[in-house]
Amino acid sequence: MSEAWLLRQRSVPALGVDFSAVSPSRVAALSADEVARLTVPMGREAVALGELFEVVVRKGDGPALRIEGDCSRLHGIGRGMDGGRIVVDGPVGDYLGAEMTAGEIRVDGDAGALAACALAGGRIEIGGDVGDFAASALPGAMDGMRGGVLVVRGSAGKRFGDRMRRGTAVVHGAVGDFLASRMVAGTIALAGAVGEHPGFGMRRGTLVFAGDRPRVPDTFSPTGHDIRVFWALLARSLAAFGAPFGGLAGRLPERVVGDLGADGKGEWLLPA
Repeated sequence: MSEAWLLRQRSVPALGVDFSAVSPSRVAALSADEVARLTVPMGREAVALGELFEVVVRKGDGPALRIEGDCSRLHGIGRGMDGGRIVVDGPVGDYLGAEMTAGEIRVDGDAGALAACALAGGRIEIGGDVGDFAASALPGAMDGMRGGVLVVRGSAGKRFGDRMRRGTAVVHGAVGDFLASRMVAGTIALAGAVGEHPGFGMRRGTLVFAGDRPRVPDTFSPTGHDIRVFWALLARSLAAFGAPFGGLAGRLPERVVGDLGADGKGEWLLPA
């Protein structure tokens, strides 16, 4: 058994806080006083966690960390996380779970930009909306999401899945412009409306449109392949994410491939 920590917010920080150094594995072996003395960057200064949060120890199957409050100015929660569990009761800032390799993050609220960017493993579930460039690449990098699972219960912003290379991303709401731009591989499943220019520069990978059917651009071409076996397996795996993905198995999709302006091997699956 490891310690599970509860951080109960005292007040909303005046400036953005870099929270990336606070991980379940780091705080698991510390005492309450040691956790409270941990410092995190806030603007140009450093602030102790004890000034921002009441630190409460809880017995559990750790390492685990629970954060309560308005965390919209906490950036990098779970960044580089390699195991354990984080639960946030409230909104969070940017870079949620960036470069994460293992573990689980659940947010019962909205998340900022660049959530799950360069995600390599583990699972992130966001109960609300997520900002631009989720499941994409870090600024200046070439590789986007590289593994793991991202579930967005609300809607997502622009450039969702940009340069995505591997893993599964599911959005229950709408998605902004340039969905899956420059996508290399992986699977994205959507239940809501889609913005302009989906699949722009898409090289490979799979998009499943379980909700609104987008206009198929001229750079994508229909195929006549029999995909019933593949579709049965994919639909079964997506059903685990709940409605409206649960009924996909009975809706054999049209398949189109593109972007022909790039590699031309990406696929859209458009259930009937």
